[in-house]
Formats: sequence, C-alpha cells, structure tokens
Amino acid sequence: MADITNDIRLAVESGNTALGIRSVAKTIRSSKSKLVVMASVNNKDNKLDIEHIASLAGVKVVKFEGNAVELGAVCGKPFPVAFLSVIEPGNSKILESINKE
Repeated sequence: MADITNDIRLAVESGNTALGIRSVAKTIRSSKSKLVVMASVNNKDNKLDIEHIASLAGVKVVKFEGNAVELGAVCGKPFPVAFLSVIEPGNSKILESINKE
C-alpha cells in the first residue's frame, strides 16, 4: 500500500471527516462514509465491529500502518485516533489512490 499519510492529512484539513468509533459507525450507517481508515493496533472487538458494518454498507476499510497515536498526529490532533471516516475528501486524492490498489 502506498503511503497515504499526506492524503489523510489533506482530507482532514480540507474535506469532511469523522473521528472515533461512534462517529465513524454513525457515518457508515447513514451512508455518508466513502472510506474508513483504521489504526493497525486496535481493540479487536472495535475493529471487527467497524469492518462488519463497513462490509454491509460496501465501504472500503484501509489499515493505517501506525498506531492510534500516530494516526492522531497525521490528522493534526493532540489525541489518539483509532478510526477515521472520509465523508468528503476535499483537496485530497485519497479515494483515487486507494481505488488504484
């Protein structure tokens, strides 16, 4: 997988995203989410829940190669981010770069 950190940062800064398991699950259920990014080190139950909800909704889930603290830093947040939902990518090309793979 290509390094998507810049695309994630751009999506958070210029697009519309949701952070956290509750917000991500809500965007998936309401058919707003176009892509879900999850930290590689994660609670197994939460990971399975999000993967299941996303598969039912037809939303692609991408694993970020860092932990939640690193994903939070990429998002420009001073706290851990385990799950990120891309609603609108803004200036980011994250949807195109993920679909190429």
